[in-house]
Amino acid sequence: MKQRKQAMPSRTIRRGRAARGSQEPAARARAPLPTVFQIAAECTVADAGTLCSGLEKLLKDPGVVKLDISAIQRIDTAGLQVIGAFARERAAQQLPVAWQGDSAAFASAAKLLGLTALLGLPELQG
Repeated sequence: MKQRKQAMPSRTIRRGRAARGSQEPAARARAPLPTVFQIAAECTVADAGTLCSGLEKLLKDPGVVKLDISAIQRIDTAGLQVIGAFARERAAQQLPVAWQGDSAAFASAAKLLGLTALLGLPELQG
C-alpha cells in the first residue's frame, strides 16, 4: 500500500512581506506599515522624560513614524523641544516622520515658537 505524502504547512505572511520564495512581485514591493505613536494630552516639562524615552525607541525605525497629535490639549516648550529633536534626528537619518490628527494647542505652540518648518508642518494660517 502506498503512503501519502503529508502536505507542508503554508507560510504566514506578516507585516506585508512575502514569504521566502514567493513569486508575487507586488507583495515584495510593499512598504512596511507605518508606526503610530500617540502623544498624550498633557505634553509638558513634567512629561518630557516619558515622551523622550518613547520616541527614542523609534529613532531608527526604518519605516514611516506617524506622530498622532490629536489628543494634545496642552503642550509647552519642553514638549515641543523633545518632538522637534526627534523630527530633526529622523530627518538627519533620512527617515520619515508624518503627522496624524489635529490639535489646536500643538499648532498654536509650534507656530508661536517658529517650529513649523523644523517639524515639517504645513504653514498655518493665522
